[in-house]
Amino acid sequence: MAVEHSTGTSAPAPGDQTRIHNIGYRTYDGPRLGRAYARRSLYSQSLRGSYGLGRSVKSKVLPMLLFVVMCVPAAIMVAVAVATKANALPVDYTRYAIVMQAVISLYVASQAPQSVSRDLRFKTVPLYFSRPIETADYVRAKFAALASALFVLTAAPLLVLYVGALLAELDFADQTKGFAQGLVSVALLSLLFAGIGLVIASFTPRRGFGIAAVIAVLTITYGAVSTLQAIADVQGSSDAVPLIGLFSPITLVDGVQSAFLGATSAFPGGVGPSNAEGVVFLLVALGLIAASYGLLMRRYKKVGL
Repeated sequence: MAVEHSTGTSAPAPGDQTRIHNIGYRTYDGPRLGRAYARRSLYSQSLRGSYGLGRSVKSKVLPMLLFVVMCVPAAIMVAVAVATKANALPVDYTRYAIVMQAVISLYVASQAPQSVSRDLRFKTVPLYFSRPIETADYVRAKFAALASALFVLTAAPLLVLYVGALLAELDFADQTKGFAQGLVSVALLSLLFAGIGLVIASFTPRRGFGIAAVIAVLTITYGAVSTLQAIADVQGSSDAVPLIGLFSPITLVDGVQSAFLGATSAFPGGVGPSNAEGVVFLLVALGLIAASYGLLMRRYKKVGL
């Protein structure tokens, strides 16, 4: 008959199962970098994300393709100017972004939702605000990142044109002046388009809806304004042509640069706004940028609650 031997230890009581184990967790003793560092990090990551950097290959395809599409026509123009020893570039620096506005609109439509809609969809915005970063930091970082990405997109082909013009031995002073005017124009365009795109995208967590909404706003307004301007020009109401341009972002930029930067207007008949009307165009453009920032602040104060 088998005999059971006691081990000398009694079974633990049911309420005595908790144990404390030291597994090596330690408190953070490093520097606290604060809001400024967090804001810079959010800006840099958002800017990189606008071109798919640090993300999957699939995320890089569209922004890189649009960047190439923006630069290839400029490279072709440069090649033609050098080969034919032309006396001027086929397109003015201030005119290039207006010609390529469809590509710019598509870029904004694809990247504005990518910048903010994912945070809304996965509800990560309150997590940002649980740290030293505040609503203003988030909005400024996202706004600045998309505007910077747009400036890179629109300024790169101008740089190609400028370098090509110098290689073609065109007048240095004229080309430098035109290049500087073009940079001012695309800087205004970048701020305006970034603000509009982010405001629209911030109201939907669905990226597809955001893309469709941004495309609709930018393209429909341009198409409607261009049609109304053409009708006014045909009917002899040339004074109304510049004022109609106040109702589309791209025609706003066109009006500002034709009034103050010596650009040739794309309005029907080439009739751009006068200097006095140009002031109105500039104020409306700056007002839209400020209003976009204000709407984003109000939107994210509600989202972050």
